[in-house]
Amino acid sequence: MPFFSKLSRKNILLFFALLGPGIITANVDNDAGGITTYTLAGAQFGYTLLWMLIPTAVSLVVVQEMCARMGAVTGKGLSDLIRESFGLRTTFYIMVALFLTNLGNTISEFAGIAAGMELFGVSKFVSVPLAALLVWLLIVKGSYRIVERVFLVVCVIYLVYPLAAFSADVAWGEVAKACVTPSFQASGSYVAMMIALIGTTIAPWMQFYQQAAVVEKGITADKYGYTRVDVVVGCLLAVIVALFIVVACAASIHKQGLNVETAADAAMALKPLVGEYASWLFAVGLINASLFAAGILPLSTAYYICEAMGWELGIDKDFRKAPEFFWLFTISIVVGAATILIPAMPLLDVMYVSQVINGVMLPFVLILMLLLVNNRRLMGDYVNGPIFNAVAWVTVVAVIGLTLVMTIDTVRPGAVDALVKLVAK
Repeated sequence: MPFFSKLSRKNILLFFALLGPGIITANVDNDAGGITTYTLAGAQFGYTLLWMLIPTAVSLVVVQEMCARMGAVTGKGLSDLIRESFGLRTTFYIMVALFLTNLGNTISEFAGIAAGMELFGVSKFVSVPLAALLVWLLIVKGSYRIVERVFLVVCVIYLVYPLAAFSADVAWGEVAKACVTPSFQASGSYVAMMIALIGTTIAPWMQFYQQAAVVEKGITADKYGYTRVDVVVGCLLAVIVALFIVVACAASIHKQGLNVETAADAAMALKPLVGEYASWLFAVGLINASLFAAGILPLSTAYYICEAMGWELGIDKDFRKAPEFFWLFTISIVVGAATILIPAMPLLDVMYVSQVINGVMLPFVLILMLLLVNNRRLMGDYVNGPIFNAVAWVTVVAVIGLTLVMTIDTVRPGAVDALVKLVAK
């Protein structure tokens, strides 16, 4: 890897020039749904689930590294490769499922913006339309370089979560021990939260978006070493942010025995426990993450559908050169924002359905990725090695198993709890 073999000023500058796809993709996964999951993990179970973040980080690095490598070596997006290797029918079904999943997730991002801004006294009828317009203008009127720089700056705002954690009375010795000591509670809610921590970290849209971003940025195989560092750094930063969210809520909300259901609830609950400063930071983090993801998720939808259909795509183009790309992005933004403004809209049901589809699709996407990355005709000498392949397949099998259990429990609530009781006997 050139970045480590020769750590020169030139290599460092080249790394920062190629920086972007890995860090952006991994960090945007800490969206409204992800923050809510980490919040509930800390609030309900304290530090006991921190050990899950290490295998989660490994899984995330393995999956994201493979798709970034495929983009650099082949110069094609994941949808493109799936269509060429597995046919139009397989691609069509995957695209439909991913479109519905991303649409549900986009709705949840605007719900996060609405909830976060309401903590500052701003109505959703003001915050949501303004957020939608801001995101739309950034993508439609900006260039790829400008959009990427804005997203990288937004990533820095995630540092508010470590600040919120340091504002709480944290037993850092207990945190360190919990990170390296696996623990287990024989309850369905604990198992479901374990599954949720994995499920919220690895999502199909991430693979499609990151590979498309690598291709659009023009990264090639000879410069891939720098992009690999970008991927690893991004994944580690995303998991570190998740750790601080869990710690902040465990050290305050869980310690006080309070009940919260959303990240917005957590922001309100933190105020009397650790001060208005930490509460404000937590709310800002929620708004930032939701706004960030509200731009990336519709963008990923436009990328992978246009790739699959062979349409023109790219932020550097415009409505005349890539009408399908920008219309797909626009429709996703409009539907996502408008849904939040509909009275009595069952948002939780929408989110649950999107998660079910996500759970069903993830195993298929991961298996197709492994078949592609091991195809020597496509990848040449960049196919997975034996050790990396073993780690990747173990990761995939684990993710498939956990995702299937999560999907079953979503469709049939209480299924995990019944299974745990049966095993306990």
